[in-house]
Formats: sequence, structure tokens, C-alpha cells
Amino acid sequence: MCGILTILGIDPTRSNPAELRRQALAMARKIRHRGPDWSGIFADDRAILVHERLSIVDVEHGAQPLIDTLQGTVLAVNGEIYNHRDLQEELQEPHDFQTLSDCEVILYLYDEQSPKEFLNRMNGIFAFVLYDPKRETFLIARDPIGVVPLYVGWDEAGNLYAASEMKALVGHCERIREFPPGHFFLGHQADRGFQRYYEPDWADPGRVPQEPYDPVALRKALEAAVRRQLMCDVPYGVLISGGVDSSLIAAIAAQYREGRVEAGGSTPAWWPRIHSFAVGLKGAPDLGPARLVADHIGAIHHEVHFTVQEGLDALSDVIYHLETFDITTIRASTPMYLMMRKIRAMGIKMVLSGEGADEIFGGYLYFHKAPDGADLHAETVRKLQKLHLYDCARANKSSAAWGVEARVPFLDREFLDVAMRLDPSVKLPRNAAWPRPIEKFPLRKAFEGLIPDEVLWRQKEQFSDGVGYAWIDALKATAEREISDAMMQAATARFPVKTPETKEAYFYRQLFEHHFPSAAAVECVPHERSVACSTPIALAWDAAFASMADPSGRAVRDVHQQGHR
Repeated sequence: MCGILTILGIDPTRSNPAELRRQALAMARKIRHRGPDWSGIFADDRAILVHERLSIVDVEHGAQPLIDTLQGTVLAVNGEIYNHRDLQEELQEPHDFQTLSDCEVILYLYDEQSPKEFLNRMNGIFAFVLYDPKRETFLIARDPIGVVPLYVGWDEAGNLYAASEMKALVGHCERIREFPPGHFFLGHQADRGFQRYYEPDWADPGRVPQEPYDPVALRKALEAAVRRQLMCDVPYGVLISGGVDSSLIAAIAAQYREGRVEAGGSTPAWWPRIHSFAVGLKGAPDLGPARLVADHIGAIHHEVHFTVQEGLDALSDVIYHLETFDITTIRASTPMYLMMRKIRAMGIKMVLSGEGADEIFGGYLYFHKAPDGADLHAETVRKLQKLHLYDCARANKSSAAWGVEARVPFLDREFLDVAMRLDPSVKLPRNAAWPRPIEKFPLRKAFEGLIPDEVLWRQKEQFSDGVGYAWIDALKATAEREISDAMMQAATARFPVKTPETKEAYFYRQLFEHHFPSAAAVECVPHERSVACSTPIALAWDAAFASMADPSGRAVRDVHQQGHR
């Protein structure tokens, strides 16, 4: 993942462009971990675009910002456009392509089409800023689900900032907010604010999809998504947590290991063996199943072991990089953050991961409580619309902290349309054609035979549990030691906004405000009640949830095989 930092709409009568340029360079250094390979900058009196590059595609020539030599437009992108070849072939006018970068096509799509039109034709993960000096305007956009982070802010002079991470804006902007996924912001239509371009029919309020379950179509759609996302000119790896989601992605990727997909097409790979990675405490529940899958697909497997103390020591850094005090995110991000450091040390810059399947197929254990298909579908839509606040942020920022890019094929927009248009009654765990109720039955059934049955039909284990139950237990015990009862009684006075409800939440909030002592930063962090990763609305599915405040899957005691007792 790259990093972008831009300052837009500069009024030279109110701000000094030369001084802002120096400031922009200093701000961009705070996100250089996202793009350690090269730095680039464009600046004039109206706009400044800084790019910190992680080179994945067109390693030699893809430096940014990119410039349209005919029109003068300037582009800074964090992301990957998987169908860029198709988009390039469909262009109507001649354009002066300067690189083999998958992102350069955005410049020329902007020349020929409206933002809503071309954004809906792009299949990828992205956050970008395009500056058009001729029209004295700019365009900011973010991918449909929010896989790639993006924040905007405004300073006291009215300048608009956009940055890949919030930390670059804190201390410079009076107001900061996350840029909403699936939206764009057009400078000369600023009075219209953020405009939505991604409006899938399956997300329409009250809609209950009716497409019959077709396991072959579902399988082909996911295989196509993985194939697209293998576009890469550098060594890549796969993450295998030991659950069904990441295991399927890894197994599909392994089918293509004889070649790589890059800007110019498919060519023989110079890394013919696929490398897989798993993380956990020694003896963690996830490690055995992960090793089983890796052996099955012929991967060179790497187990990254961490100790509880190593995890605790990393907490402050994790919160700095993740920019959150959300309990679930911190619990799961810490092992992932430690693993990503090992991955980058091996020279791997891109990994495929399994995020998104639980949100699409109702995979969390609380979905066993869903009243019916309509309620399940509505909850999956809510989960996908909030995913940028949680698992997408975890996957992206944990990896970007070490200059690694995480790609998530389950969130491919073409696959989403296939999976989310299914009749949701087939996703209800109790309707599974299996000896016992099981979550994500349609996904598991579609891939019978690809991975060992012990993993294909394994019960859902949330990542922060699967790395070792002692991890969450240690976090709670640490918070109990660090946060006194008196501190909790005064929590409302100390943190009147988004007040922590537990000692663990209070502990993380303290660490967060050490790094980000800003009310604007606090406003960017999600804060809602959850049981086993549910949204607040789904708490009504089980009366027992009303007295809980635990995002662990073990909180669903009568479903999880080793639930809290």
C-alpha cells in the first residue's frame, strides 16, 4: 500500500504555497511506512500532492504523482485497479501513457467520462486525489467498501487536506473525518459534498435478494476474483489463519502458482513456490489447521510465534498505526502486525487475505441467532457498510505499517454482486445441509474437495481467539491491573465522548490519546456495543446479549465449542 498526502483548494492570498509545500513534506513523512520505496511531489499555487510509494506493479516506472502530458491533470493514488487493461482498451481518445502502472488509466477515464460513470467501471481497491489545474478543480474518491483508508481535514485557512492515515492530519487540521467508502468529492461541486457512486441493488433498504444458490457460479466468481488480484510484479504470499476463508483464498491462489499476473499479462514466475503464513501463540487453535492447508496446497509454510509479552509490548505501536481504540480491532491487529513484520523481512510485499467472508455469508457465531433470512441479509449489509471501520482497517494498516499490501478477494465488487444477491435463507446456519448447524454453508459447499474437510467444515473461530485464547485473557488481566475501579467510576468525566464501558476499553483509550490528543481524532474512531462482532441492532436477536459487552466469538457460549463459561 502506498501513502498519499494532499493539500487542495489553496488560496495564495490566505496561505503561503511554499510554506505549505514544506509542511506537506513533513506531514507525509508520518505515513512513509506505507510507501518506503520512493517519494514524489507535485506542487503549484493551488494544490500539493505528495506520494509515498510501495512498488507492486511496474516497479521501475510507476512513480507518482502521475501526470497527463496532454491535459496537465495530476494524480496520486493508493491502490490497485485490477481491470485496468480492459479499461485502457475501452478508451475512446488517444492518450499518452507514460508507464505500465495500473493506476495511470484513471487520468484518462477522467478525461472521457463523468466520475460516477468511470468509478463504477473500476474494479479495484483505491483512494485517490486527481488535480485538474485547467479547470481549477479536483476529484477525490475511495473504493466501494473502503479497503483502502482515506481521511480528509480542513485547516483554519480553509485548505482541504486528504491523507491515507489520520496521523498525518492531526495537529494541522481543525476538523478531520474519514472519507466515506463508495463516494467521490468533486471540487467545483463542493456544495454537494460527498457524492455516492456505489449503489448496489442488494444494499437497497428493505430488499431481500431472491437469487437461487448456484455453487458452481459462486465458486467461479471467487476464483475469478483471486485471479484478478494476483496482478503483481513482486513476490507475494498468502495468509492462512486456519479457518475456511483464508484457506480457500490460499488454495485458489495456489492453482495459479505456475505463473504470475502482472501489468503485461501472465508470464512465468520467478517465485514458483507459494509462501503461506500463520501467526499465533505456541499451541494456538489456528496453527494446526493452517499447517494442514499449507501442506495440502504445496505451500512453503511459515509459522510466526509470538509471546503474550511481545504482544503486550506492541500494543502502543499497534494503536498508533491502527488509529483506533476499538477492542476487537486491537485484539486482532496485534498478532497481524507482528506477523507482517516477519513477512516484509522475507522480501514479500503483497499478501492475499480472507477478510469479508463473514460479513457476506453471515459467518460470525451470533448469526446462529438470526431470526430469518431477511434479518440475516440486513445485518450482512450493515456489516459490509461498516467494514471499513474494522476488518478493512485492520488488514490494511497492520500490513502497511511494514510496507506490505494486503488484498482481499472476497470484497471484489464482482464477487460481491454474486454472493450478496443470493437468497439469504441459504446462509442461515440452521438451514445448512450438514449434520449440525454451521455458518457459511454456501461457501463451504461450493468448494468441497479443494481443502481438507477438517478445515472446510471447521467452526468459525475469530482471529483474536484463534491465535490463542490466552491472548485475550492476558489483555483483560493487564487492563484489570492497569485500570482501577476508581478510574472506571470516573470514566465519564475523563472521557465524556465515547466513554469506555470496560477496563480493557479504558486501557486502549489511554494509549490512543497519548498518540492522538485530539477531539477530532476521537470522532474518527467507531464506538458501539457489540457481542461477537455484531452490530448494535443484532443484539436484539438474543436476550442474553443485553448484559454482555464482549466482541469475542466465545461470548456466544451456547454455540462456540469452547465458549466462555
